[in-house]
Amino acid sequence: MEKNLKKGHLLAFATILIWSCASISSKVLLETFNPVELFVYRMLMAYLMLLVIKPGFIRYRSVKEELLFMAAGITGVTLYFILQNVALKYSMASNVGVLLTISPFFTAVLSFLVLKDEKLQGKFFAGFAVTLAGVLLLSYNGNQVLKLNPIGDIMAILAALAWALYSVVMKKVGSYNYNTILATRKIFFYGLLFLVPALVYTDFTFSAAKFAGPGVLANMLFLALLASAMTYVSWNRAMEILGPVKTSMYLYAIPVLTMALSVALLGERITAMSAAGVALILGGIYISERKPWVKASAALAEEVS
Repeated sequence: MEKNLKKGHLLAFATILIWSCASISSKVLLETFNPVELFVYRMLMAYLMLLVIKPGFIRYRSVKEELLFMAAGITGVTLYFILQNVALKYSMASNVGVLLTISPFFTAVLSFLVLKDEKLQGKFFAGFAVTLAGVLLLSYNGNQVLKLNPIGDIMAILAALAWALYSVVMKKVGSYNYNTILATRKIFFYGLLFLVPALVYTDFTFSAAKFAGPGVLANMLFLALLASAMTYVSWNRAMEILGPVKTSMYLYAIPVLTMALSVALLGERITAMSAAGVALILGGIYISERKPWVKASAALAEEVS
C-alpha cells in the first residue's frame, strides 16, 4: 500500500513538472496556430498516440457509464481548454494563472458534496488561503499591477471549476477499473467530439505548411505526446491511487516549478517576493496535507501503519 502511494505521488509530480514546461511550447505555437487549431491538433495527435500504444476500445456497457465518459471529456478536455484560451484572450496571463489555482479548492468542495468521502476541516481552508497568497506573490512579483477583467477572469474561474468537475467525474470513472490508457483515450474522443460544434464558429483551417516552421513540429509533438497523451494518463492514474483532492494539491506547485525553470533556462533571478511566494505555497500545502480530510485518509493511515 505504501509503495502504491509513493507511485501515485511520483506520477502526480511528474505530470505537473511536464505541465509547467507546456506553457513555453504553447506560447511558441500560438504564433503559428490560433487557440482552436492548437487544441485540435494537440488532442488529435494525443488520441492517435494512445491508440498506437494501446489498441482496442472500451465497449459500451450502460448509458450511465457512457454519460460519465462524456462528462469527463466535456469538462476536462473541451470546456477546460476553451475556457482557458478565452480567459487568456481577455485577461492577463498572470490573472489566469492565479485564478486556475482555485481548482484544488473546488475539487475538495465538490468531493465533499458529491462523493461524500472527503470531510473538510478548517486546516484545509487555512492552507488554501496561505497557498493562494503565495501564488499571488509569485505571479505578480511586484512587476505587474492586478487588473481585473470580468470576462477573462470569470472564464478562468469557470475553467478551474471545469477541471474540478473532471477530477470528481474521474473518481467515478476509476471505479470501473478500466485500463487507464483506454479510458483516457475514450475521454479524448468525447473531448474532440464536443468541440466539433465550436469549429463552425471559428476560422479553423488545416494546413500542413504551418508545421514547416522552425521548432513547430517539435513543440507540437511535445504538447501532444507528453503534455497531453502521457500526462493525462499519469494524472488519471494518480487520481485513482491518491484520490482527486490529494492529487489536485499538486497543481499548486506549478507556479513554483515554472519559476525554477525560468531561472534555470532563461536566467531569470529570484526576488525576495518570489522567494516569499514559494515559501507560502509550500507552507500552505503542508498545512492542507495535515489531514484536512479525515474519513478516507484516517482509514488509509491506519492500514499503512
